[in-house]
Amino acid sequence: MRRLPVTDPGTPDSRSATRYLFWLVRRSRLTVAAAALLAIAWMGCQALVPALVGRAVDAAVTRDAAALLAWALLLLGVGVVQALTGITRHRFAVANWLAAAFRTVQVVVRQANRLGSTLPRRLDAGEVVAIGTSDITHIGGAVDITSRGAGSLLAVVTITVVLLRTSVPLGLIVLVGVPLLMIVVGLLIRPLHRRQKAYRESQGRLTGRAADLVGGLRVLRGVGGESAVAARYRAESQALRAAGVRTARVESLLEAAQVLLPGAFLVLVTWLGARFAADGRITVGQLVSFYAYAAFLVAPLRQLTDVLDKMTRGHVSSRRVVAVLQVVGDLPDPPEPVPLPPGELADSGSGVRIPRGRLTAIVASTPADAARIADRLGRYTDGATMDGVPLSAVALAEVRDRILVVDNDARLFSGRLGSDLDPDGRGGVAQALAAAAATDIVDALPNALDTVIADRGRSFSGGQQQRLRLARALIADPEVLILVEPTNAVDAHTEARIAERLRAARSGRTTVVCTSSPLVLSRTDHVCYVEDGRLVAAGRHRDLLRGEPGYARMVLREEKQ
Repeated sequence: MRRLPVTDPGTPDSRSATRYLFWLVRRSRLTVAAAALLAIAWMGCQALVPALVGRAVDAAVTRDAAALLAWALLLLGVGVVQALTGITRHRFAVANWLAAAFRTVQVVVRQANRLGSTLPRRLDAGEVVAIGTSDITHIGGAVDITSRGAGSLLAVVTITVVLLRTSVPLGLIVLVGVPLLMIVVGLLIRPLHRRQKAYRESQGRLTGRAADLVGGLRVLRGVGGESAVAARYRAESQALRAAGVRTARVESLLEAAQVLLPGAFLVLVTWLGARFAADGRITVGQLVSFYAYAAFLVAPLRQLTDVLDKMTRGHVSSRRVVAVLQVVGDLPDPPEPVPLPPGELADSGSGVRIPRGRLTAIVASTPADAARIADRLGRYTDGATMDGVPLSAVALAEVRDRILVVDNDARLFSGRLGSDLDPDGRGGVAQALAAAAATDIVDALPNALDTVIADRGRSFSGGQQQRLRLARALIADPEVLILVEPTNAVDAHTEARIAERLRAARSGRTTVVCTSSPLVLSRTDHVCYVEDGRLVAAGRHRDLLRGEPGYARMVLREEKQ
């Protein structure tokens, strides 16, 4: 079907996962910068609170009421600023998370549309599904954590400077201890990275197998293979569980380090501060400040370790996205595409020529030959021209926009039926349903076009699905419409109505029907008869019946003598 329109999010750099993450940050640079500045202000205010509390305590100890009031008012002002910047930072952080996640969905959907029929051959379904279900969470978290990481880093630097000016030993503890903390966490990040990658690959494979099982469950039951496939799936599921447990072990160590190491800082700084206060080297207010600094450091230090964790997860997930973006389709765009002129469509492989603005039928002695011709005319394989211009020289997006191929492998999507039939809001749904003899299908639904249908339209019969797919194609209203066996699942009466209405609905536009139905052929303007993949005869239906014996036998279902 026609490529679905997706909001253009720009062109991501797909050379590496790191470049992809940088691309996401650049796309949201204003909100990321705003979140970072707000996080710096938010954490900066928190870093100032211990110093202000210490000054207020010293003022209370010396019974300086004016100073105590001044420090208390200043503390109140800092608290208000902290609250406002914290709330606003969180809003920007959520916006950054959503932007990164849904931009990832956009670029993956665009790539899937670009790959078209190449997608199932190059990528497992589980890969694409897992990106939309789990990877976007990690990628969004990696972009979100950049702002909080900036604020936490500034807070640690600020507290280190304050402690160094007040007490060199306490400042050195923070100055030396923070890098040691990062080193310990870094030692856990590398094995976590490896295990997350292995887990993610196993998850993608299992998701793809689950999708295959759902699609082929009836066939499996028919051949008695349900138990064997279920046993295989159970074994792979247990292997995935084991991989998840191995990953969780490293994650638990990382979580423990995020609590234990900052807690050790709290204990050490408090112990040394108490000794210094007992020796008279610092005041009581400074002791309170040191304790508050030590307690406060737990949050930014944990944030910094969280940066490493989330960036690692985001990097692993981004590698999966980049792998999808790096897949090259079977039909890449030409280096210098040319515009596609209107004119006669021709297939060099068979010699079939499609007159412009007419209803043409292709009848093949072997139905697979007609399908191959349709693929070439729609540029799913090379070998067709329009007005002498090879379709391979034209941008694939333009070909897909102007030439629409509809076969019986096309699917109806889950969701509201009206949105499925007319995703672009073009209108003309009622006329298209009438032309496809599908009005009765919609009228029988409880909520008409607002009815939510099942995935792949499983609630409809084969003939009903065929008529709805035809209506969707007519609503799209392409310049060239190629239909492959559009009526082989409906009764003769309905087929005759569709043939007559299709001619009227597509009047003046190029329409190709691959069929051998005499009801459809009798209403066409032009017929091309193909044997062994080559054009044998072309003309009107009744003329070919009289002058081409092979065509007559094919259409009238006569046995060859």
